[in-house]
Amino acid sequence: MTIHIEKSWDIVDSTQVAELYEQAFGSKFYRAIPDKAKRIRVLSESFVPKYSFVAYSDKRIVGLSGFNISAGSLTGGIEATGLINSLGLFSGLWACLVFSLFERKPEEGELVMDGIAVNSDFRGQGIGSLLLDRIITYAKDNGYDSVRLDVIDSNPRAKKLYESKGFVAVKADSFPYLKWLVGFSGATTMKLELKNMADKELAN
Repeated sequence: MTIHIEKSWDIVDSTQVAELYEQAFGSKFYRAIPDKAKRIRVLSESFVPKYSFVAYSDKRIVGLSGFNISAGSLTGGIEATGLINSLGLFSGLWACLVFSLFERKPEEGELVMDGIAVNSDFRGQGIGSLLLDRIITYAKDNGYDSVRLDVIDSNPRAKKLYESKGFVAVKADSFPYLKWLVGFSGATTMKLELKNMADKELAN
């Protein structure tokens, strides 16, 4: 099996990408939009492909990693007007409230990674690591100082992957009273300082 990574993807693949995103993160967004079909539709209409990398197996998208920079983000199309138009006034405003809990703004010189999703049939084959490497390379090539991400407390495997790439925990948040709403009770913010990474590469 050959896997290749590309930046962006054709908008005709929006539903396929939304289904992949739903598979990985649907439990986080369940309270925002309880109906799975509606979640997939809203996601497919909201993605901005150029702020992501995808992994292909032949012509099938089997992995996705989004990012958030000052210019925009993969999920940047999720806005109040669109949610209200799609879901109605009350449900749209509720979805806005829940989605706002996941919003992370990048600081100057920073790229924020918006999670990695890998098709369940292709996990354990290093696809997540390949996508993460491309995000890091993109950040370095485009002059960013650091890459930041959040990893939830129920995903120790992802945390180990990030640590293996040089990410360091900089903050831990616990919010057990919100677990019913967001699907997890805590998260760790991790950061990769690209200058430190470059210095280590030069030293070697």
